[in-house]
Amino acid sequence: MRIGILTGGGDVPGLNPCIKTVVYRAVEEGHEVLGIRRGWAGLLEYNPDDPRGCDSCVSELGKDQVRTIDRTGGTYLHSSRTNPASVPADRVPSFLRSSKLRRAGKGAAAVIDCTPHMLHVIEALQLDVLIPIGGDDTLGYAERLHREGVPVVAIPKTMDNDVYGTDYCIGFSTAVTRGVQYIHQLRSSAGSHERLAVVELFGRNSGETSLLVAYLAGVDRALISEVPFEPARLAELLVSDKRSNPSRYAFVTVSEGAQVKGEGTIEAGEADAFGHRKLGGIGEVTADWLKRLTGEDTMYQQLSYLMRSGAPDSLDLMVADNYANMAMTLVERGESNLMVALRNGIYTSVPIATIADGEKRVHVDDLYDVSEYRPKVRQVEGQPMFLN
Repeated sequence: MRIGILTGGGDVPGLNPCIKTVVYRAVEEGHEVLGIRRGWAGLLEYNPDDPRGCDSCVSELGKDQVRTIDRTGGTYLHSSRTNPASVPADRVPSFLRSSKLRRAGKGAAAVIDCTPHMLHVIEALQLDVLIPIGGDDTLGYAERLHREGVPVVAIPKTMDNDVYGTDYCIGFSTAVTRGVQYIHQLRSSAGSHERLAVVELFGRNSGETSLLVAYLAGVDRALISEVPFEPARLAELLVSDKRSNPSRYAFVTVSEGAQVKGEGTIEAGEADAFGHRKLGGIGEVTADWLKRLTGEDTMYQQLSYLMRSGAPDSLDLMVADNYANMAMTLVERGESNLMVALRNGIYTSVPIATIADGEKRVHVDDLYDVSEYRPKVRQVEGQPMFLN
């Protein structure tokens, strides 16, 4: 078989080990692997009429190409946030602009559905199956391709761990590990200057990263995406935390998608291909609120890309390798329309359409104290390993 593999959306630790394991397994069993670069953009920008000019879009992958990539973070194949079903008219590749592709909207707001071109490219590359590694957006388009007749076996990844249908996504453990490590390092500065410390973490719609980092690092309070907060109440709690701490400081973690009660999320810039604007800044706003309300010195640290940089931890290495092996097992069985998953501690697979069946969010009633703004983890019997 000829297998296509790609990574889409934000990079996370664990992508490279996953790619390497797919390639090694495929080569050892007599298959070919074609690496698609920059996510869906690699297929979108591939011109079947001029394949010699498309080296930046696809490349043959063998053991020599991927031998050492599992030692580093990021993605060897590069990534992008490309949605081929909704490409702005001014970003459609020049060789496609005369094509009769479906257009929606007018003027600067016009978008083009380039799916017919994607199907043509997949046929031209003689791909028997696609293995996309990504989050909701990347895998959502993978499901569209499957409905168009393309065999797809998907692998979930995202630091937020919010892909519905699986308990675990590649990248989550390392993100939490990084958050805990950096908070412990920041304690020296927070304590030295007797400050209220605000640490902003990734987490658009799900506050699981903020919740677990706070829980594992022993942070005083945690603001999550699912529960809007009142700055005055938070200020009261943190001042009390600081006074009760012999080292005279207090910490709060904040999901980037957290909201002040009655206000929306803080977003900036243009929407990406999937309609998402860039989040970030709620931590700084929270620190400013705290300083005004309490008169206390505050410090603010946005961890952001530090959470997704560097090599994966052991758990992400293990899950990435196992997801890759499971994906290849499904491919060899001729099964598709599936996403590999971890459910109740067991490796399994679910229909890829499952990702649209619901939203994966923090179980607030079980795990979060709404009035105290902190994790409420008491009874873990019967809970999934990652408390999600």
